[in-house]
Amino acid sequence: MSELKNPLGLKRIHHVEFYVGNAKQAEFYYRKAFGFSRAAYMGLETGNREVTSYVLRQNRVNFILTTPLSPEHPGADHIKQHGDGVHDIAFLVEDADHAFHEAVRRGAKPVEDPHDHGDENGVVRHASIAAYGDTIHSFLSYNNNNGHNYSGPFLPGFIAQEVAGDEVGIQLVDHIVGNVELGKMNYWCDFYRDVMGFERYITFDDKDISTEYSALMSIVMSDGGHNIKFPINEPAIGKGGKSQIQEYIDFYRSAGAQHVALLCKDIRHTVAKLQANGIEFLRVPDTYYDEITDRVGAIDEDVEDLKRLGILVDRDDEGYLLQIFTKPVEDRPTVFYEILQRKGCKGFGKGNFKALFVSIEEEQRRRGNL
Repeated sequence: MSELKNPLGLKRIHHVEFYVGNAKQAEFYYRKAFGFSRAAYMGLETGNREVTSYVLRQNRVNFILTTPLSPEHPGADHIKQHGDGVHDIAFLVEDADHAFHEAVRRGAKPVEDPHDHGDENGVVRHASIAAYGDTIHSFLSYNNNNGHNYSGPFLPGFIAQEVAGDEVGIQLVDHIVGNVELGKMNYWCDFYRDVMGFERYITFDDKDISTEYSALMSIVMSDGGHNIKFPINEPAIGKGGKSQIQEYIDFYRSAGAQHVALLCKDIRHTVAKLQANGIEFLRVPDTYYDEITDRVGAIDEDVEDLKRLGILVDRDDEGYLLQIFTKPVEDRPTVFYEILQRKGCKGFGKGNFKALFVSIEEEQRRRGNL
Protein backbone atom coordinates (compact mmCIF):
# COMPACT_ATOMS: atom_id res chain seq x y z
CA MET A 1 0.00 0.00 0.00
CA SER A 2 1.47 3.38 -0.97
CA GLU A 3 2.20 6.04 1.64
CA LEU A 4 -0.31 8.23 -0.18
CA LYS A 5 -3.04 5.69 0.56
CA ASN A 6 -1.66 4.71 3.96
CA PRO A 7 -0.10 7.85 5.42
CA LEU A 8 0.07 6.49 8.99
CA GLY A 9 1.60 3.12 8.08
CA LEU A 10 -1.33 1.10 9.44
CA LYS A 11 -0.95 -2.68 9.14
CA ARG A 12 -4.04 -4.14 10.80
CA ILE A 13 -6.25 -3.98 13.87
CA HIS A 14 -4.02 -5.22 16.69
CA HIS A 15 -6.72 -5.56 19.35
CA VAL A 16 -9.98 -4.15 20.64
CA GLU A 17 -9.95 -3.19 24.33
CA PHE A 18 -13.17 -3.05 26.34
CA TYR A 19 -13.56 -1.34 29.69
CA VAL A 20 -15.82 -3.64 31.71
CA GLY A 21 -17.21 -3.66 35.23
CA ASN A 22 -15.90 -7.14 36.08
CA ALA A 23 -13.20 -8.51 33.78
CA LYS A 24 -13.06 -11.87 35.55
CA GLN A 25 -16.72 -12.56 34.79
CA ALA A 26 -16.64 -10.99 31.30
CA GLU A 27 -13.66 -13.22 30.44
CA PHE A 28 -15.67 -16.28 31.46
CA TYR A 29 -18.58 -15.16 29.26
CA TYR A 30 -16.47 -14.58 26.14
CA ARG A 31 -14.59 -17.83 26.66
CA LYS A 32 -17.66 -20.00 27.30
CA ALA A 33 -20.11 -18.26 24.96
CA PHE A 34 -17.97 -17.00 22.07
CA GLY A 35 -15.25 -19.65 22.21
CA PHE A 36 -12.29 -17.35 22.87
CA SER A 37 -9.24 -18.65 24.71
CA ARG A 38 -7.51 -16.74 27.46
CA ALA A 39 -3.99 -15.98 26.23
CA ALA A 40 -2.56 -13.52 28.74
CA TYR A 41 -3.27 -11.74 32.02
CA MET A 42 -2.25 -8.60 33.86
CA GLY A 43 -3.30 -7.60 37.36
CA LEU A 44 -2.29 -7.44 41.00
CA GLU A 45 -0.41 -10.73 40.73
CA THR A 46 1.77 -9.30 37.94
CA GLY A 47 2.48 -6.07 39.83
CA ASN A 48 -0.17 -3.88 38.18
CA ARG A 49 -1.99 -1.93 40.90
CA GLU A 50 -4.29 0.00 38.53
CA VAL A 51 -6.17 -2.50 36.34
CA THR A 52 -6.89 -6.15 35.76
CA SER A 53 -6.81 -7.16 32.08
CA TYR A 54 -7.44 -10.45 30.29
CA VAL A 55 -6.42 -11.06 26.68
CA LEU A 56 -8.85 -13.24 24.76
CA ARG A 57 -7.85 -14.70 21.42
CA GLN A 58 -9.53 -16.64 18.64
CA ASN A 59 -7.42 -17.03 15.51
CA ARG A 60 -6.59 -13.44 14.45
CA VAL A 61 -9.01 -11.69 16.85
CA ASN A 62 -7.60 -10.21 20.07
CA PHE A 63 -9.89 -8.69 22.70
CA ILE A 64 -8.64 -7.12 25.94
CA LEU A 65 -11.12 -6.95 28.82
CA THR A 66 -9.96 -4.36 31.37
CA THR A 67 -11.40 -3.43 34.77
CA PRO A 68 -9.98 -0.50 36.78
CA LEU A 69 -9.10 -1.29 40.38
CA SER A 70 -9.95 2.15 41.77
CA PRO A 71 -12.57 4.84 41.11
CA GLU A 72 -9.78 7.30 40.25
CA HIS A 73 -8.79 5.38 37.13
CA PRO A 74 -10.25 6.96 33.95
CA GLY A 75 -11.74 3.58 33.06
CA ALA A 76 -14.04 3.82 36.10
CA ASP A 77 -15.70 6.93 34.71
CA HIS A 78 -15.91 5.27 31.27
CA ILE A 79 -17.86 2.37 32.81
CA LYS A 80 -20.05 4.73 34.88
CA GLN A 81 -21.00 6.71 31.76
CA HIS A 82 -21.21 3.98 29.13
CA GLY A 83 -21.49 0.63 30.86
CA ASP A 84 -19.22 -2.05 29.37
CA GLY A 85 -17.98 -0.83 26.01
CA VAL A 86 -15.13 -0.41 23.54
CA HIS A 87 -12.41 1.92 24.81
CA ASP A 88 -9.61 1.35 22.29
CA ILE A 89 -9.49 0.14 18.68
CA ALA A 90 -5.74 -0.34 18.45
CA PHE A 91 -3.62 -0.62 15.30
CA LEU A 92 -0.33 -2.36 14.62
CA VAL A 93 1.70 0.19 12.65
CA GLU A 94 5.10 0.44 10.98
CA ASP A 95 6.25 3.16 13.37
CA ALA A 96 4.15 4.43 16.28
CA ASP A 97 6.04 7.76 16.40
CA HIS A 98 5.37 8.45 12.73
CA ALA A 99 1.71 7.33 12.96
CA PHE A 100 1.06 9.56 15.97
CA HIS A 101 2.85 12.69 14.76
CA GLU A 102 1.40 12.42 11.27
CA ALA A 103 -2.12 11.91 12.68
CA VAL A 104 -1.75 14.95 14.94
CA ARG A 105 -0.33 16.99 12.06
CA ARG A 106 -3.43 16.05 10.10
CA GLY A 107 -5.76 17.22 12.86
CA ALA A 108 -6.09 14.37 15.38
CA LYS A 109 -6.38 15.16 19.08
CA PRO A 110 -3.49 13.53 21.00
CA VAL A 111 -4.27 11.28 23.98
CA GLU A 112 -0.90 9.67 24.77
CA ASP A 113 2.41 10.80 23.29
CA PRO A 114 4.72 8.06 21.95
CA HIS A 115 6.50 6.21 24.71
CA ASP A 116 8.30 2.93 25.31
CA HIS A 117 6.41 0.23 27.13
CA GLY A 118 8.71 -2.62 28.08
CA ASP A 119 9.44 -5.66 30.20
CA GLU A 120 11.97 -8.50 30.17
CA ASN A 121 10.67 -9.60 26.76
CA GLY A 122 11.48 -6.33 25.00
CA VAL A 123 9.89 -3.01 24.20
CA VAL A 124 6.74 -1.93 22.36
CA ARG A 125 6.27 1.67 21.25
CA HIS A 126 2.81 3.04 22.05
CA ALA A 127 0.83 6.22 21.34
CA SER A 128 -2.85 7.10 20.99
CA ILE A 129 -5.30 9.65 19.56
CA ALA A 130 -8.96 10.44 20.23
CA ALA A 131 -11.78 9.17 18.00
CA TYR A 132 -15.59 9.50 18.32
CA GLY A 133 -17.06 9.75 21.83
CA ASP A 134 -14.61 8.43 24.41
CA THR A 135 -13.14 5.90 21.96
CA ILE A 136 -9.42 6.09 21.19
CA HIS A 137 -7.08 4.62 18.57
CA SER A 138 -3.75 3.34 19.84
CA PHE A 139 -0.71 2.89 17.58
CA LEU A 140 1.63 0.04 18.47
CA SER A 141 4.97 -0.78 16.81
CA TYR A 142 7.06 -3.77 17.80
CA ASN A 143 10.14 -3.29 15.67
CA ASN A 144 12.58 -1.31 17.77
CA ASN A 145 15.77 0.51 16.82
CA ASN A 146 17.88 -2.50 17.74
CA GLY A 147 15.92 -4.63 15.27
CA HIS A 148 14.45 -6.96 17.90
CA ASN A 149 10.72 -7.62 17.98
CA TYR A 150 8.87 -7.95 21.26
CA SER A 151 8.86 -11.63 22.29
CA GLY A 152 6.30 -11.71 25.13
CA PRO A 153 2.89 -13.40 25.06
CA PHE A 154 1.03 -10.21 24.09
CA LEU A 155 2.18 -6.75 25.26
CA PRO A 156 4.57 -5.64 28.04
CA GLY A 157 3.08 -6.20 31.49
CA PHE A 158 1.11 -9.30 30.51
CA ILE A 159 2.05 -12.84 31.47
CA ALA A 160 1.04 -15.90 29.49
CA GLN A 161 -2.02 -17.54 31.01
CA GLU A 162 -3.50 -20.09 28.66
CA VAL A 163 -7.04 -21.30 29.32
CA ALA A 164 -8.53 -22.86 26.21
CA GLY A 165 -12.03 -22.08 25.02
CA ASP A 166 -14.06 -24.27 22.67
CA GLU A 167 -13.40 -22.40 19.43
CA VAL A 168 -16.48 -21.59 17.32
CA GLY A 169 -14.69 -20.67 14.08
CA ILE A 170 -14.31 -16.88 14.38
CA GLN A 171 -11.33 -15.84 12.24
CA LEU A 172 -10.84 -12.07 12.24
CA VAL A 173 -12.46 -8.66 12.73
CA ASP A 174 -14.21 -7.78 9.45
CA HIS A 175 -15.35 -4.28 10.46
CA ILE A 176 -16.29 -2.17 13.49
CA VAL A 177 -19.32 0.12 13.35
CA GLY A 178 -19.32 3.50 15.07
CA ASN A 179 -22.56 5.25 16.04
CA VAL A 180 -22.29 9.04 16.12
CA GLU A 181 -24.72 11.84 16.93
CA LEU A 182 -27.15 13.34 14.42
CA GLY A 183 -25.22 15.61 12.04
CA LYS A 184 -21.80 14.17 12.96
CA MET A 185 -21.47 11.36 10.37
CA ASN A 186 -19.73 13.49 7.74
CA TYR A 187 -17.49 15.05 10.41
CA TRP A 188 -16.17 11.65 11.45
CA CYS A 189 -15.96 10.37 7.89
CA ASP A 190 -13.82 13.42 7.10
CA PHE A 191 -11.70 12.58 10.16
CA TYR A 192 -10.97 9.07 8.87
CA ARG A 193 -10.27 10.48 5.41
CA ASP A 194 -8.12 13.46 6.40
CA VAL A 195 -6.35 12.00 9.45
CA MET A 196 -6.14 8.27 8.74
CA GLY A 197 -6.05 8.34 4.94
CA PHE A 198 -9.20 6.22 4.55
CA GLU A 199 -11.62 6.52 1.65
CA ARG A 200 -15.39 6.39 1.33
CA TYR A 201 -16.14 2.80 0.41
CA ILE A 202 -19.95 2.56 0.45
CA THR A 203 -22.71 5.05 1.33
CA PHE A 204 -26.21 4.16 2.58
CA ASP A 205 -28.94 6.73 3.07
CA ASP A 206 -32.37 6.68 4.66
CA LYS A 207 -33.85 5.25 1.44
CA ASP A 208 -31.66 2.17 1.93
CA ILE A 209 -32.11 1.83 5.69
CA SER A 210 -35.56 2.85 6.83
CA THR A 211 -38.94 1.57 7.96
CA GLU A 212 -42.24 3.18 8.77
CA TYR A 213 -40.81 4.28 12.13
CA SER A 214 -37.10 4.98 11.93
CA ALA A 215 -34.06 5.34 9.71
CA LEU A 216 -30.30 5.73 9.71
CA MET A 217 -27.55 7.01 7.45
CA SER A 218 -24.24 5.18 7.09
CA ILE A 219 -20.93 5.66 5.30
CA VAL A 220 -18.31 2.90 5.25
CA MET A 221 -14.75 4.23 5.56
CA SER A 222 -11.92 1.91 4.56
CA ASP A 223 -8.15 1.91 4.38
CA GLY A 224 -6.57 1.66 0.94
CA GLY A 225 -6.35 -2.12 1.05
CA HIS A 226 -9.89 -2.59 2.43
CA ASN A 227 -8.41 -4.55 5.34
CA ILE A 228 -9.76 -2.08 7.94
CA LYS A 229 -13.38 -1.03 7.49
CA PHE A 230 -15.28 1.36 9.76
CA PRO A 231 -18.93 2.06 8.93
CA ILE A 232 -20.05 5.32 10.59
CA ASN A 233 -23.79 5.56 11.40
CA GLU A 234 -25.92 8.51 12.42
CA PRO A 235 -29.65 8.52 13.18
CA ALA A 236 -31.94 9.86 10.48
CA ILE A 237 -35.22 11.56 11.19
CA GLY A 238 -37.93 8.88 11.14
CA LYS A 239 -41.68 9.15 11.43
CA GLY A 240 -41.80 9.62 15.15
CA GLY A 241 -39.87 6.49 16.12
CA LYS A 242 -36.45 6.43 17.74
CA SER A 243 -33.87 4.73 15.51
CA GLN A 244 -31.60 2.02 16.91
CA ILE A 245 -28.72 4.52 16.55
CA GLN A 246 -30.41 7.10 18.78
CA GLU A 247 -31.33 4.37 21.29
CA TYR A 248 -27.65 3.37 21.43
CA ILE A 249 -26.48 6.98 21.88
CA ASP A 250 -29.09 7.60 24.59
CA PHE A 251 -27.96 4.58 26.63
CA TYR A 252 -24.23 4.75 25.83
CA ARG A 253 -24.49 8.47 26.61
CA SER A 254 -22.25 9.43 23.68
CA ALA A 255 -21.00 8.22 20.34
CA GLY A 256 -19.26 4.85 20.50
CA ALA A 257 -18.55 1.50 18.87
CA GLN A 258 -21.92 -0.17 18.24
CA HIS A 259 -20.86 -3.57 16.99
CA VAL A 260 -17.86 -5.64 16.03
CA ALA A 261 -18.33 -7.83 12.95
CA LEU A 262 -16.51 -11.16 13.22
CA LEU A 263 -15.67 -13.08 10.06
CA CYS A 264 -15.91 -16.87 10.00
CA LYS A 265 -15.33 -19.62 7.42
CA ASP A 266 -18.54 -21.60 7.96
CA ILE A 267 -21.30 -19.47 9.41
CA ARG A 268 -23.70 -22.37 9.90
CA HIS A 269 -21.18 -24.20 12.07
CA THR A 270 -20.29 -21.01 13.99
CA VAL A 271 -23.88 -19.90 14.63
CA ALA A 272 -25.00 -23.38 15.66
CA LYS A 273 -22.20 -23.47 18.26
CA LEU A 274 -22.93 -19.94 19.47
CA GLN A 275 -26.63 -20.72 19.86
CA ALA A 276 -25.77 -23.91 21.77
CA ASN A 277 -23.57 -21.74 24.02
CA GLY A 278 -26.54 -19.48 24.82
CA ILE A 279 -25.90 -16.50 22.50
CA GLU A 280 -29.19 -14.82 21.55
CA PHE A 281 -29.62 -13.59 17.98
CA LEU A 282 -32.08 -11.28 16.27
CA ARG A 283 -34.67 -13.17 14.18
CA VAL A 284 -36.42 -11.96 11.05
CA PRO A 285 -39.88 -13.30 10.10
CA ASP A 286 -39.85 -16.76 8.47
CA THR A 287 -41.41 -15.21 5.33
CA TYR A 288 -37.96 -13.66 4.65
CA TYR A 289 -36.76 -17.10 3.56
CA ASP A 290 -39.58 -17.59 1.03
CA GLU A 291 -38.03 -14.90 -1.17
CA ILE A 292 -34.31 -15.65 -0.79
CA THR A 293 -33.82 -17.51 -4.10
CA ASP A 294 -35.71 -14.85 -6.09
CA ARG A 295 -33.74 -12.05 -4.43
CA VAL A 296 -30.18 -13.41 -4.33
CA GLY A 297 -30.18 -16.29 -6.82
CA ALA A 298 -28.53 -19.67 -6.33
CA ILE A 299 -26.50 -20.20 -3.16
CA ASP A 300 -24.52 -23.19 -1.88
CA GLU A 301 -26.37 -23.41 1.44
CA ASP A 302 -29.68 -25.09 2.11
CA VAL A 303 -32.31 -22.39 2.70
CA GLU A 304 -34.04 -24.47 5.38
CA ASP A 305 -30.72 -24.63 7.26
CA LEU A 306 -30.42 -20.85 7.13
CA LYS A 307 -34.03 -20.43 8.23
CA ARG A 308 -33.54 -22.75 11.21
CA LEU A 309 -30.48 -20.78 12.31
CA GLY A 310 -31.85 -17.33 11.39
CA ILE A 311 -28.98 -16.48 8.99
CA LEU A 312 -29.54 -13.74 6.39
CA VAL A 313 -28.20 -13.60 2.82
CA ASP A 314 -27.35 -10.74 0.47
CA ARG A 315 -25.56 -10.44 -2.87
CA ASP A 316 -23.55 -7.84 -4.75
CA ASP A 317 -21.75 -7.92 -8.11
CA GLU A 318 -18.88 -10.00 -6.71
CA GLY A 319 -20.71 -12.69 -4.76
CA TYR A 320 -22.84 -13.09 -1.67
CA LEU A 321 -22.54 -12.92 2.07
CA LEU A 322 -24.26 -14.59 5.00
CA GLN A 323 -24.77 -12.66 8.22
CA ILE A 324 -26.55 -12.66 11.56
CA PHE A 325 -26.62 -10.21 14.48
CA THR A 326 -26.65 -10.94 18.19
CA LYS A 327 -28.92 -9.14 20.57
CA PRO A 328 -27.05 -6.62 22.79
CA VAL A 329 -24.57 -8.42 25.06
CA GLU A 330 -24.90 -5.80 27.82
CA ASP A 331 -27.86 -4.81 30.01
CA ARG A 332 -27.91 -1.46 28.24
CA PRO A 333 -29.01 -1.83 24.59
CA THR A 334 -25.55 -0.92 23.30
CA VAL A 335 -22.80 -3.32 22.16
CA PHE A 336 -23.63 -6.34 19.99
CA TYR A 337 -21.87 -8.58 17.45
CA GLU A 338 -22.30 -9.50 13.82
CA ILE A 339 -21.22 -12.93 12.60
CA LEU A 340 -20.62 -13.08 8.87
CA GLN A 341 -19.20 -15.19 6.08
CA ARG A 342 -18.18 -13.68 2.74
CA LYS A 343 -18.39 -15.61 -0.51
CA GLY A 344 -16.92 -12.93 -2.75
CA CYS A 345 -19.31 -10.20 -1.60
CA LYS A 346 -17.63 -6.95 -0.54
CA GLY A 347 -20.85 -5.35 0.75
CA PHE A 348 -22.56 -5.14 4.13
CA GLY A 349 -25.94 -6.74 3.54
CA LYS A 350 -27.87 -3.77 2.16
CA GLY A 351 -30.68 -6.06 1.02
CA ASN A 352 -31.21 -7.24 4.61
CA PHE A 353 -31.43 -3.82 6.24
CA LYS A 354 -35.20 -3.50 6.02
CA ALA A 355 -35.94 -6.94 7.49
CA LEU A 356 -33.32 -6.38 10.20
CA PHE A 357 -34.70 -2.98 11.14
CA VAL A 358 -38.17 -4.43 11.63
CA SER A 359 -36.81 -7.07 14.03
CA ILE A 360 -34.65 -4.49 15.84
CA GLU A 361 -37.68 -2.24 16.26
CA GLU A 362 -39.63 -5.11 17.76
CA GLU A 363 -36.84 -5.48 20.37
CA GLN A 364 -36.91 -1.70 20.95
CA ARG A 365 -40.67 -1.86 21.43
CA ARG A 366 -40.22 -4.54 24.11
CA ARG A 367 -37.72 -2.31 25.86
CA GLY A 368 -40.09 0.66 25.67
CA ASN A 369 -37.58 2.62 23.57
CA LEU A 370 -39.26 2.93 20.17
